[in-house]
Amino acid sequence: MKRILSQIMMGAAALSLMVSTTAWAENIKIGAILAVTGPMSFLGAPEARTLEMLVEEANARGGMSGHPVELIIKDSAGNPEKAVSFAKQLIEEDKVTAIVGPSSSGETMQIKKIAEDGKTPLLSCAAAEVIVDPLASYVFKVAQKDSDAVRMIYQEMKKLGIGSIAVLADNTGFGKAGQEQLVKIAPEFNIRIVENDVYDKAANDLSAVVAKIKANKDVQAVVNWSVVPAQSIVAKNIRQMGWNVPIFQSHGFANIKFAEAAGAAAEGIIFPAGRLLIASELPENHPQKALLMDYTKKYEGKFKENVSTFGGHTYDTFIILDAAVKKAGSIERDKVRAAIEQIKDLPGVGGVFSFSEKDHNGLTIDAFQMTTVKNGKFVPYPAK
Repeated sequence: MKRILSQIMMGAAALSLMVSTTAWAENIKIGAILAVTGPMSFLGAPEARTLEMLVEEANARGGMSGHPVELIIKDSAGNPEKAVSFAKQLIEEDKVTAIVGPSSSGETMQIKKIAEDGKTPLLSCAAAEVIVDPLASYVFKVAQKDSDAVRMIYQEMKKLGIGSIAVLADNTGFGKAGQEQLVKIAPEFNIRIVENDVYDKAANDLSAVVAKIKANKDVQAVVNWSVVPAQSIVAKNIRQMGWNVPIFQSHGFANIKFAEAAGAAAEGIIFPAGRLLIASELPENHPQKALLMDYTKKYEGKFKENVSTFGGHTYDTFIILDAAVKKAGSIERDKVRAAIEQIKDLPGVGGVFSFSEKDHNGLTIDAFQMTTVKNGKFVPYPAK
């Protein structure tokens, strides 16, 4: 009898261990370096909120492929030095499977080698093309390509008969990278850049810069490449001087707050952007529409603020990691990295992603939609 009882107890213990092992899968740790506070919080704050929302939803349904998600957010406040310190901590101490962010191109470039040396997948939310060109095995980005944005702008200029332009750019990593692409690609479209200036990201009056480019009578349009609030001041100063020149912005303008800050001066601004801003006007069968509408509804319902393209970047990093973990059947860094390269035709906020060993952005020019401002709202260009 004692032997039978002992066998029953041993069997029960073994069963308990099996259940425990099955029920308690190892956590997947995801690190995030985002500018939640500081001058770039308009990028990092919605990015952090989006991630937190998605992690909450994922854990409610069982995590990523059964792995509870542990999110570790580090607030860099847009400071590259902090980003470097946090990247090392997340890789060496926290042992994260992957890092999401940083929010800005400058920060990303500072930690690109750290992620590569640490063999930890980095999914940047920043836009500069140099993040993935030259290619680094463990470094990816989800924002659309600068070069594609430039080509969209130049294509529209040629339709409008514009041949000579002024380029203004902020002095961030995003501004520098975009300015370089504008100069590099201009000859493809027979565009002449007759004025080319940089302004400080913290500027609150750019009338002197605007007056300088306005004095050049060859300027037929202005391209203002920026990701900071100062880009709204450029538009206001242009219109305050009574200058009715066409204004083109980069995809860094894709936050309705920038249009609101520019006020009446924002009317008619033309810029390339992802389709999140005009989701309701997409055809019902568009591969992104259901996702974009769902994200908008959930985010705006939860946080009582407008959804933004920037928050959409962390949405994309999360669904890419989710798909990669499922494909890899593992949360090991090298296996997740390899699985990202195998992802094809994945609808996201920024576009439909298809990665490869040679493409760590996964988006084409089709990810963009030319957009404009009409009556204070973003609408497809040309406006109806």
